[in-house]
Amino acid sequence: MAYEAAATLDPRQTMNGAPAARPKAEERRVTAWVGKSVIFKGTLTSSEDMTIDGRVEGSIEIKDNTLTVGPDADIQADIVARGVTIFGSVSGKITAQDKVEICDGGSVEGNIKTARLAMADGGWLKGRVERES
Repeated sequence: MAYEAAATLDPRQTMNGAPAARPKAEERRVTAWVGKSVIFKGTLTSSEDMTIDGRVEGSIEIKDNTLTVGPDADIQADIVARGVTIFGSVSGKITAQDKVEICDGGSVEGNIKTARLAMADGGWLKGRVERES
């Protein structure tokens, strides 16, 4: 008697070969991301770390997490976050519990309230800094 080996079914496919729906147990993202082509107007709220490379007008609230403003970002908003790292342009008030970091090429026009401020050579700030304990 001759037997043929049974084909092993890939767990990511259904019996007809179509991709199976992924389980909804958890997301694999580490950071939420707003891309270069996105223009957002209003209040942007997140409960996870976020990177913004697009344009935001209004307010950004990421109270217990960190915000990274990408080099192509244009932010015209007030920001509240645990920490903020700026590579792009921000115009508005920044309130950060831990730290604001303005990197080379980053610019801020507005007041900053934070426990710690770091500014690299090539960073630009026009505004007042208030230390929050």
